[in-house]
Amino acid sequence: MKALYTIITLLWLLSCILSCKKETKEIPYQPTPYEIDIPFGFPTKLNIPENNPMTVEGIELGRYLFYDGRLSGRTHPDSLMSCATCHRQERSFEAGIDHPDFPGGFPHGLTGLQTHHVMLPMINLVWNSTGYGWNGFLYPDNPDPQLRNLEDFVRLAVLASDEMDGDTTRIKNLFQSLNGYPELFEKAFGSSQITFTHIEKAIAQFIRTLISADSRFDKYMRGELQLSPSELNGYVLFTTEEGADCFHCHGGFGNPLFTTHLYYNDGKDTLFTDPMDRFSITGDPMDIGAYKATTMRNIELQGPYMHDGRFETLDDVIDFYSTAVVNSPSISPLMHHVANGGVRLTPTEREDLLSFIRTLRDDSFLTNPNFSKPEHFPDEE
Repeated sequence: MKALYTIITLLWLLSCILSCKKETKEIPYQPTPYEIDIPFGFPTKLNIPENNPMTVEGIELGRYLFYDGRLSGRTHPDSLMSCATCHRQERSFEAGIDHPDFPGGFPHGLTGLQTHHVMLPMINLVWNSTGYGWNGFLYPDNPDPQLRNLEDFVRLAVLASDEMDGDTTRIKNLFQSLNGYPELFEKAFGSSQITFTHIEKAIAQFIRTLISADSRFDKYMRGELQLSPSELNGYVLFTTEEGADCFHCHGGFGNPLFTTHLYYNDGKDTLFTDPMDRFSITGDPMDIGAYKATTMRNIELQGPYMHDGRFETLDDVIDFYSTAVVNSPSISPLMHHVANGGVRLTPTEREDLLSFIRTLRDDSFLTNPNFSKPEHFPDEE
């Protein structure tokens, strides 16, 4: 009887131990959902893939990776290159014509090869669902699942010989060896085992937070300030066919993004030899010589202009649209003034248009500490 009592007691104790272990089993870390605060007047439809929901931890990790020069998979000082090497916050996350390492604003990679086109700004891309790149080669319903969204753009930039010229395995192994990074990946994605897919996703999350909506024009639209007569006249010119006729491609009237995110042949040339225009993607003859209409937000900081950087200043751009537009079989039908060589702005109209365009500069975006380089990287803290 005593032996039976001892066995029952031992079984009870074992049951308690197992129960305690079950109760104290560590619960996997759950990342904190991040909801984008949609600015006044902006579209509510966002381009956020279902397999990469926004989280506080993912964005934090993405910001570190965006600025970490070791993203190329190298550690030698002469071989460090990050997203931010080319995408500078003070230039609306493109290189800018004053880039210290890229004369004229035309970037080149670690191999010395120059990129095919100049850069597009990283600004309000969470609202872009029509394709990335000057020709839109990355788009959500692309038959190739590896060419659909910002996540894929990250991978291509890392691998491209005219950019980081990296190797995904080497990059994964490097960040796996850096103190602090495995813990951040575990918090963001539930695993301390670093994958390049998670690197792509984190950087893409960070890029989707790069939102500009606090320019002088935005404040005017919110009733916080009044624009000058010149600025208001420039706005009228921007949004009318009889004026500068900018709005068809760049929005503005009821379109706070200041781009349609569509592609146009705007009359820059009569012959087209670039193998990476919109036609190369669609095969539509009307897309020969067509490229994405960029956002006008912070445009005064984004020179050189056009896909090939042919214009250094906004004055050059306005000169072109005013007097130098040329016809071709594939010119966009929205170029209503091509028969006259352009919109033929007067000197006063040119100044007014420039005055309005400058109201789209958002200094808070250019200096937002949430978008800036972290003070320390995880392995330095």
